[in-house]
Amino acid sequence: MDTEYKDLIEVFSTTNNPEDMAKLFEEMLTPSERKAILLRWNLMKDLYQGLPQREIAASYGISLCKITRGSKILKQKDSYCRKILSDRYDDHLHI
Repeated sequence: MDTEYKDLIEVFSTTNNPEDMAKLFEEMLTPSERKAILLRWNLMKDLYQGLPQREIAASYGISLCKITRGSKILKQKDSYCRKILSDRYDDHLHI
């Protein structure tokens, strides 16, 4: 991991207050970039909840490639996204 990327990750990891994080996102990211991150998070949640990939693609108007990437991530035993979703929504994976 390069130094600049590591520095940015440290900034995000030390921002613990949701209001501060929202302000940081609003200041650093364009509305389009925030929308892309939200889309990625929503499709990961949908995959986790067991929705079919074609249904997700139709719902968001996106390609199956974007969804397939998320599905592969959630199938990895050491996936941090999978851990977060499990911690937030239940104790097991639905895919």
